[in-house]
Amino acid sequence: MTPSATGSATPLLASVLNNIGRRIISGELPEGRTFTLQDISDRFAISRTVARETMRALEQLGLVSSSRRVGITVLSRAHWAVFDPTVIDWRLETEHERPLQLRALTELRIAIEPIAAYNAATSATEEQRQELVELAATLRRLGDAGAGDTEAFLTADMRFHTLLMESSGNDMFMALSPSLDSALRGRTQFGLQPKNPDEDGLAAHENVAQAIADGRADDAESASRVILKEVREASADDAH
Repeated sequence: MTPSATGSATPLLASVLNNIGRRIISGELPEGRTFTLQDISDRFAISRTVARETMRALEQLGLVSSSRRVGITVLSRAHWAVFDPTVIDWRLETEHERPLQLRALTELRIAIEPIAAYNAATSATEEQRQELVELAATLRRLGDAGAGDTEAFLTADMRFHTLLMESSGNDMFMALSPSLDSALRGRTQFGLQPKNPDEDGLAAHENVAQAIADGRADDAESASRVILKEVREASADDAH
């Protein structure tokens, strides 16, 4: 997994990188297309230094390769740094990539979140247990108020699932949190999150939090699977 290439980029570099990255993800710049640093410099009226930094960032994301004789070559999707939040965001912004990306993120959550919930029931600190219960209560309050598609609901939901990963005690799960956050953010950003969240989903968040607070590992895992069943069904509806 690579760190996000745009997190510490200068505004100019980020702008150029976003432009080229989106065009590669969308297929506008197809696999095998070649260009040079001078092409980047000329197109965006930037220095070769910024063009070179852009090329290195694209290489880090697995979107291009470079060589002295060939120049810069666009790579196939098999090379993409698919866990990088930058690549995930570009895929979510691309209409034909969005359902594929949301499905992949949902399936990743299904694979690891129930185990994270199970582990959290035995590994979480008292402070983490209490915060999970409070976050579940916040989600319930906002959901019942018809605010499921708001930034406040998204913030609480992202924190709930990030804290779940942190509480699991599994470093690799924790490292996946930024990627999984993109799934939650993407559903809200593209109008897929309902104002009135599914009742079973809200209840399952409460059940996960309470089971973790009580140290009931099997119940925490089971309740997490209820959340993800609802997410999977919603994702299937979105795809159609």
